[in-house]
Amino acid sequence: MNQKIREILSACQGRGWAMEPEAKEILRLSGVKTTEFLWARDARGAIRFANQIGYPVVVKVVSPEVVHKSDVGGVAVGVSGDEKLAEVYTAMSKIVGFSGIIVEEMVRGTELIVGMKLDQQFGPVILFGLGGTAVEIYKDVALRMAPIFDRDVDSMLKSIKAHPLLEGYRGSEPIHMETLKKMLLAFSDTVMELGAAVDSIDLNPVICNASGCVVTDARMMLSR
Repeated sequence: MNQKIREILSACQGRGWAMEPEAKEILRLSGVKTTEFLWARDARGAIRFANQIGYPVVVKVVSPEVVHKSDVGGVAVGVSGDEKLAEVYTAMSKIVGFSGIIVEEMVRGTELIVGMKLDQQFGPVILFGLGGTAVEIYKDVALRMAPIFDRDVDSMLKSIKAHPLLEGYRGSEPIHMETLKKMLLAFSDTVMELGAAVDSIDLNPVICNASGCVVTDARMMLSR
């Protein structure tokens, strides 16, 4: 395992889970593409980064006390200027356990979910399907035991009901399928590298469009 990944996991062990910027850094180090983001500890740094990547941006709270950010008002989408970003920073700084914010680029496309759960009998099981807020409504997912290979990825993509959306449904633009396949294989490699150290991984949403696929939100629960 990469030494930097070991250090991140060690720092997270006390709370039992990796916060979003930590989880995304593990993914980056493992070759899984994420959105361009900054973990900002002050409003000035957040504003500077937002101007570098260009508005509008997505802002999310970072707190070891908050697993579900949207439940506490810890997510702001489409923040469109320095003044508004400063207001959002001030508002989120009042959230329990506040440890800064994530400022990241806005990406549009098809929302998918990629995940892993460590099963006591079968080991790591990889999940793929329709993501975003629709995941709990439609429950359109495919499961495979890790590691997965090219044939498994092809099977997973074709087995979900939302497969036509990936190929371009009724004139919509198809997603970059090869990039998605590479991401799923890289994720499988990451799962195998992490081994029993991580109990579950939730990447939701992974946003895919004609240009590629990126992880926009990530959470890792560590094994006890």
